[in-house]
Amino acid sequence: MTLPENITETERTALDAAAFRRLVAHLDAHKEVQNIDLMLLADFCRNCLGDWWREAASERGIEVTKDQARERVYGMPPAEWKAKYQGETSPEKVAAFKAKQAAKDNG
Repeated sequence: MTLPENITETERTALDAAAFRRLVAHLDAHKEVQNIDLMLLADFCRNCLGDWWREAASERGIEVTKDQARERVYGMPPAEWKAKYQGETSPEKVAAFKAKQAAKDNG
């Protein structure tokens, strides 16, 4: 990865953190985008982002539960977010997701 020569590791970390916060804010502003849509288009979702955050904490010796990490991304407990914002997933989207997973497993 090529970065400007004058950027420090601390500055890169700060920029990465700012980009993460902006991504979380963007997802929060677009609750109409369902996790299944993200999975089909980008192969990650809000849950994945929370899991990655928890893994990063664990690598630094910080214990965070799955729900705590996902709450960081959702801005509220995941169950509350799902009750308020998660819609029904169409059978077509479920089938497309299963097909995508099968292709990954076989490819």
